[in-house]
Amino acid sequence: MDSLTQIVLGAAVGEAVLGKKVGNKAMLYGAIAGTIPDLDTFIGNFTDTITAIEIHRGLSHSIFFAIIAAPVFGWLISKIERKTGVGWKDWSWLMFWGLFTHPILDAFTTWGTQLFWPLDIRLAFKSIFVIDPLYTLPFLVFLILAMRRKKEDPKRAKFNRLGLIVSTSYLMLTLVLKFIAHQQFEQDLERQGIFYARLDTRPTPLNTILWAANAEAENDFLIGYYSFFDEDMARFEAVPKNHHYLGSLKNDKNVQRLIDISKGWYTISERDGELYFNDLRFGKLNPSDEDSGFAFSYKLIPENGTVRAEEVEKNPGDGKKILTDLWQRIKGNSASE
Repeated sequence: MDSLTQIVLGAAVGEAVLGKKVGNKAMLYGAIAGTIPDLDTFIGNFTDTITAIEIHRGLSHSIFFAIIAAPVFGWLISKIERKTGVGWKDWSWLMFWGLFTHPILDAFTTWGTQLFWPLDIRLAFKSIFVIDPLYTLPFLVFLILAMRRKKEDPKRAKFNRLGLIVSTSYLMLTLVLKFIAHQQFEQDLERQGIFYARLDTRPTPLNTILWAANAEAENDFLIGYYSFFDEDMARFEAVPKNHHYLGSLKNDKNVQRLIDISKGWYTISERDGELYFNDLRFGKLNPSDEDSGFAFSYKLIPENGTVRAEEVEKNPGDGKKILTDLWQRIKGNSASE
């Protein structure tokens, strides 16, 4: 999830663990704990693109890291906050839950997380977009209400608890909405007589009303959208796989790493004699525009006997138009379309 959401979650967890003893300091250190796992993005600045992708949401987002790092951070905080009278065990417990709930929340996103690192298992429930105002904003409001109360005030704990309950309930609701959307896609594919090998569904940006699906056919990937306000069945756009464009490059170790990262959801495109690897798991920059580029695309550059990947800079174009198009599609299609 985005940084603000993780800060809010970490602060609320910190308050739940130590708020009665140290007040807003519990929120402060909880927020810090909720931020620490995403520092792995900075490591990516010192390595190649593919390695950076592999590192993100790996070790720092695991149970192992939370268990090992929490006592270290807890001890440091206990030295800084001697006047609070709170020992390192309590601070360690706060840090553990702040570090642990971060990857738990990330597991609900499309990217997922390696919660059980070093095992090569990436949990990705794909039920919530990385930025979802309906999750974050109510949570933030309750956190602010709690923050404004003294630590002895019972309403402080009540507001914080309500924030955790509301946000968690919404998170569980996203799983239900995903199940319904997934079932609808299956029905629409069947009604249209479309044969497919596998189906993957995810929410579109900023909401859980409009859902996207990738279906794998023999030579194409089919991309479709379904809104809970739709009157007609979902229609699917065929995107050629073009895997044959790779030729012998498909056996390159770095290309294989990209294929593994994408779980096989990828297409190859060619522009001006250069090849591009498109990761379909995150869809297009503008779900309503068939000509829109993909959210994650990598230029394949042969170099020194291997292939180097370079992420294509995102060019969302007119952000206002993208949001307008998205809003129009959320409102549903009509049976006449």
